[in-house]
Amino acid sequence: MKFLLSWQLWAMLSAIFAALTAIFAKIGVSDINSNLATFLRTIVVIVILFAILIATKQFNMQEILHLKSKTILFLILSGIGTGASWLCYFYALKIGEAAKVAPVDKLSVVFVAIFGVLFLGETLKLTNWIGIFLIVCGVIMTLL
Repeated sequence: MKFLLSWQLWAMLSAIFAALTAIFAKIGVSDINSNLATFLRTIVVIVILFAILIATKQFNMQEILHLKSKTILFLILSGIGTGASWLCYFYALKIGEAAKVAPVDKLSVVFVAIFGVLFLGETLKLTNWIGIFLIVCGVIMTLL
């Protein structure tokens, strides 16, 4: 049971689902405009998340109505970032190879580390920076 609460499990599942997303999206976007494909995917995400919230009794309109303006602002900014990322990702998949697009997309890991240090005051050990450097090296190698 403790394993089900570990961030490592959920991060690994996220990576697996992200990989499947790339493969499914590459196939799905082949015969459709990439922006329309992103829109349809987004509808699916909304429906599934709403169903999960209802099924687990986590949908709380009162909580939504009492959100702080800072929370709303940053969730809106996050949504804009997600939308922009998805639109770019789907277009890249439409015109590029999934095996090359996905690793470049994972440079987001590098940017998160840098932004986390710069904007959130997070600290990383030398081994963390080495891992980030290796990610960059891996992306470069996939492009050769």
